[in-house]
Amino acid sequence: MRIAFSKMQGLGNDFVIINAVTQKFIPSLEQCRFISDRRFGIGCDQILLIQPPQNSTTDFYYRIFNQDGSEAEQCGNGARCIASFIHKQGLSNAQEIIIGTLSGDIQLFIESPIQVRVNMGIPRFDPKVIPFIAERMNYKYPLIINDNTVEIGVVSMGNPHAVLHVNELNETQVKNLGALIESHSRFPNKVNVGFMQLINEEHINLRVYERGVGETLACGTGACAAVAVGRSQGLLNETVLVTQPGGDLLINWQGQNYPLWMTGPAVWVFDGEIEI
Repeated sequence: MRIAFSKMQGLGNDFVIINAVTQKFIPSLEQCRFISDRRFGIGCDQILLIQPPQNSTTDFYYRIFNQDGSEAEQCGNGARCIASFIHKQGLSNAQEIIIGTLSGDIQLFIESPIQVRVNMGIPRFDPKVIPFIAERMNYKYPLIINDNTVEIGVVSMGNPHAVLHVNELNETQVKNLGALIESHSRFPNKVNVGFMQLINEEHINLRVYERGVGETLACGTGACAAVAVGRSQGLLNETVLVTQPGGDLLINWQGQNYPLWMTGPAVWVFDGEIEI
């Protein structure tokens, strides 16, 4: 069968997006690996499916598949691209769209054809929600990696995140340390790992090792998680510019019990078809 798709990217975090409203398709594990392969397939960090809504309170439902075929609960950069895709496909012309995901509903505001603002919901620090094995909730935890101990903050942005505050990103072993933390036994469902360098109270640099993918040029939920953790630890102000290798996101969070907002680009690359 031939499947139509769009290739999109948000800060270099790239996606194959499939309209599963008009064509019925759910990729198998093998198909996910083939589509995301950058040599034999299309190539992407994640595959996104837009589907009909599952209830009357949402406009659509969207699913996220990693390169390894595992399904993710949430994806911030993907959410922005999905909103732009919906407009480009003519599925809706509304400026505000509510989309269901595996982790709950999200609210998208299309500010321009390439700029989208997303209500990412309330960050959740309860270890049981993340999930993370700990006796009680805290904003900092020691984590033993081999014979060393690192300090992390953990939070759920609809998916699990661990955040480390580092002095110099370029001197940090993101790939090696990220892989060890991703599969650490205290994270039953594995975890996305963010490495945050503080520039000042309104600006951070960030690199993210994504669960099931590896390091990406940008991670939307990772940027949100870094600000949530940094702000909960008293390091950051309400509005923060997050600079990642792929570019910048603007994150705003008033604090506990308030939703966190993310604003950034969603860029169309090309449309195509692939034989599955």
